[in-house]
Parts: sequence; C-alpha cells; structure tokens
Amino acid sequence: MQVVTDQIRNFLQYIAVQFIEFPAEAQLKVTELGPKRLRFKLVLRQTDVALLIGRNGFSASAIRGVVKSISEREDVNVSLQIHSHE
Repeated sequence: MQVVTDQIRNFLQYIAVQFIEFPAEAQLKVTELGPKRLRFKLVLRQTDVALLIGRNGFSASAIRGVVKSISEREDVNVSLQIHSHE
C-alpha cells in the first residue's frame, strides 16, 4: 500500500503546483482509514482552492479520476478532499 500512497502523493504534489499560486502554503495530509482505505486531504489558500477545483469542478473531477485509476489498479479505496486554510 505504501507504493500506491507514494504514487498518489507525488501526483497530487505535482498537479497542485501546476494549478495554484501559493504552493509553499499547500499541505497534503494522508490518513490511513483502514486496510486498503486512504484519505488524501489537500489544504490550500481559499483562492487556490478555487483554482484547483476549476470551473464547474471539472479540474477536481479530472484529478479525482486519475487518483481513482491509480487506486483501482492496486485495489485500494482512496478519497480526495480539497479544503482551505480559512
């Protein structure tokens, strides 16, 4: 499961830097909820949340789709939450 965690963490860190204005303030928290269950929580500035989610949520949906494909390949249930510091 560590391989999947590292793959998703690296992907999210790379993607977040591409979309947001303040990458130094971004935090990525990973919580293991149980066997084969992970939660990734991206905590960003409010303005960066809007940039990452995108218009009508299309960017966030695409990111979640890639995360889902990585996790399904390894039979792991993964959720992605995007929050602001405020």
